[in-house]
Amino acid sequence: MQKHHSTSENNGFFSRVYEIVARIPEGKVVSYGQIARMLGAPRAARQVGWAMRHCPDELPWQRVVRDDGSIAGGGYADLRRMLLSGEGIQFLSNGTIDMKHYRWNGE
Repeated sequence: MQKHHSTSENNGFFSRVYEIVARIPEGKVVSYGQIARMLGAPRAARQVGWAMRHCPDELPWQRVVRDDGSIAGGGYADLRRMLLSGEGIQFLSNGTIDMKHYRWNGE
């Protein structure tokens, strides 16, 4: 059974997610699961996804991708791809990002 978190708990978690997102340098990406691990909550990738749905526009939200380098984002996938391309990120022939090359390690 899934435990429901209070709004204040979510706000604290969300703000910690956004602190990491704000630090991702141009031309680099991180995965949802990687952010969860950075926060010490390795199984919270889905909650990171929820946080990203409400991510403030001024943060580089486009730099958060799936662990396999594929683009999430429903209706915003094309915009995300365009923004990342504009930062110099090149996509592989299968449409994913080479995570070995572009992954930010949090340093």
